[in-house]
Amino acid sequence: MIHLIEPHGGLLQELYVNDREAAHLKAQAREYPSWDLTPRQLCDIELLLNGGFSPLDGFLNQADYQQVVAGMRLSSGLLWPMPITLDVSEEFASCIAQGSQVALRDPEGVLVAVLEVQDVWWPDKLYEARQVFGATDEQHPGVFQLLHQTGPIYVGGRLRGIEPPTHYDFPHLRHSPRELRERFAKMGWRRVVAFHTCNPMHHAHQELTLRAIQQAEANLLIHPVVGLTKPGDIDHYARVRCYEHLLKIYPEQTTALSLINLAMRMAGPREALWHALIRQNHGCSHFIIGHHHAGPGQESFGRAFYAPYAAQELVVRRQAELGIQILTFPEMVYVRARAQYLPASEVGAEETVLSISGAEFRRRLQEGLEIPDWFSYPDVVDELRRTHPPRRRQGFTVFFTGLSGSGKSTIANALMVKLLELGGRAVTLLDGDIVRKHLSSELGFSREHRNINILRIGFVASEITKNGGIAICAPIAPYTATRREVRDMIAPQGGFIEVHVATPLEVCEARDRKGLYAKARAGILKEFTGISDPYEAPEHPELVIDTIDCTPGEAAQHILLKLESLGYIRGRI
Repeated sequence: MIHLIEPHGGLLQELYVNDREAAHLKAQAREYPSWDLTPRQLCDIELLLNGGFSPLDGFLNQADYQQVVAGMRLSSGLLWPMPITLDVSEEFASCIAQGSQVALRDPEGVLVAVLEVQDVWWPDKLYEARQVFGATDEQHPGVFQLLHQTGPIYVGGRLRGIEPPTHYDFPHLRHSPRELRERFAKMGWRRVVAFHTCNPMHHAHQELTLRAIQQAEANLLIHPVVGLTKPGDIDHYARVRCYEHLLKIYPEQTTALSLINLAMRMAGPREALWHALIRQNHGCSHFIIGHHHAGPGQESFGRAFYAPYAAQELVVRRQAELGIQILTFPEMVYVRARAQYLPASEVGAEETVLSISGAEFRRRLQEGLEIPDWFSYPDVVDELRRTHPPRRRQGFTVFFTGLSGSGKSTIANALMVKLLELGGRAVTLLDGDIVRKHLSSELGFSREHRNINILRIGFVASEITKNGGIAICAPIAPYTATRREVRDMIAPQGGFIEVHVATPLEVCEARDRKGLYAKARAGILKEFTGISDPYEAPEHPELVIDTIDCTPGEAAQHILLKLESLGYIRGRI
């Protein structure tokens, strides 16, 4: 364990052991229970081990977890707003106890760290959601992840780091907190403003950062997240190339770019405070917080989860406890008459303001429409157009869901033929029965196994979509949460069109050629969707089809018209 004192950021705690101890732990770890870290856990452990999460010395134990969730403090009284937890399955938790040693490995089996278990407990996740996110609405990506994708049991304890996770992308731009501190010292940067982003940067962002470094009389660190961000965000590979273009526009010797492998929670005010502490640990003297910092968008009723300046207000209230100065800014807007960006608070009521929202920017990219020079830089727009082509050149997935016998497979086959007739893309049909035979033959029909089967379908469809093809999926897919996971898996790669085949249960049962409903009614088939297990109808599918008064050919035609209206296809329909 290494402790370093630097001009900014205070105490930095690294958790890596020396080479001799690492070799000893590697030998011993063969006998320890082994846990393969999830993508989020890999992000967290990297920042735990390299000091990015100082003063934490591991995953939170139960006492610290409870204090952080309830009041944003560790048991020691130190400020810390975000629960950093190791979530595991019930099966794995049954193999460990207080005092156990656990080998934590990456997906390839490489030993990253050894955990000395202090606590194993069942958390109250609804309480955690209310406290950390201020919501239990599953429209919030952090709430959804916590309630549906996080293991049921938490394990806390101290870490001993063996080696950092490996990154093959942009190695010259990845720096630990110690490396950044040393870099700042070497360049003579005693005042450094950090700018957090998980989106491409455009004119407004550059103007905001220029104002910040002028106000603070400091240099600038562009510190984008390349770990886990909000579903649907532009991938970090494209974003980093955009940041590299932007660096050329800043005054020489004023700005640096470094990547942080952070898993965002989109927790608004708490997250802003957390981000400030992390940049403090990286040696920065100032941190910019915008008007909607780490906000996840809108809740189910169309309102923002967090008020526009809630993040700024919380962090400013805690300024006295921080070792980093907070810079707050209102929204930057383009004033047409002045041909420049200004803070919204400086714009007169009679002046015309031009703006393009993030959603509108993405729409223009998807439809190949003009993006004005006042909004972004030509090199940035060209890079994004290259990696995110308009919809007519993207792959997409048509995902059918509905009861057994609703007509999904028949419509899917008809749609496949019509798309093949149009040509232009490879088309793959992933029908429920076909997938069961070739991809999931070992699975049963329990809720857990049905979810695994749907997620496998989603993974294959995401790969097809990513590579510009068309995937047609026709499983029952009865559960809302699982369908959302599939959507989140596919939507960043291209199009996702959910089609609810809403044929009523009595009609499906009357059509039952295989006698499945009769067996379910007799109790022979257990957990049968619609009889002994619920079907959760989609609330906001892209298309709803009832096959009572609609032939398969007509249904396929409806879908083709929808695809054309969304811009995914053009042709003879």
